[in-house]
Amino acid sequence: MTENKDDKMNTSAGRYTIRRAEEKDIPGILNLLVQVDMVHHNGRPDLFKGPATKYNAEELKTIISDDKNPLFVCVTPDGFVCGHAFCQHKQVVGDSVLTDIKTLYIDDICVDESMRGQHIGKRLYEHVLCYAKEAGCYNITLNVWSCNPGAQKFYESMGLVPQKTCMEKIL
Repeated sequence: MTENKDDKMNTSAGRYTIRRAEEKDIPGILNLLVQVDMVHHNGRPDLFKGPATKYNAEELKTIISDDKNPLFVCVTPDGFVCGHAFCQHKQVVGDSVLTDIKTLYIDDICVDESMRGQHIGKRLYEHVLCYAKEAGCYNITLNVWSCNPGAQKFYESMGLVPQKTCMEKIL
């Protein structure tokens, strides 16, 4: 499968590799998680504390070793983690309403703020898409916050369409 091979890419700034995350990548992943949190905190400070990470180093070690939750990184030749894609295999089996399809849920894609505009996010998404196809998934799903229109636009440009809408009323 492709997830066992490195995906090499060239950009205007040099050569990058997309691969499964390793423990040595944890500091870079934590940096990206803070950036993700701050986007959400700036958009919804009523919900997101900022600056924070949703996983700590120990939790990341567990995720990295878990094939049900593949975590991909994009790294520069010097080892700088410039992007990540957290994924989760999901399947509901035997539900009275839903079919038994296999889904790859993208929990998070992030490209370092200093590296945006170099198509790293697109390449990460394409890597995840290839992985999902080879894993026999029916679809890819994700959630995107309405306070993050840049992410919405990016995912739409990748061909994703709304599957459902979560709505709220603040009391």
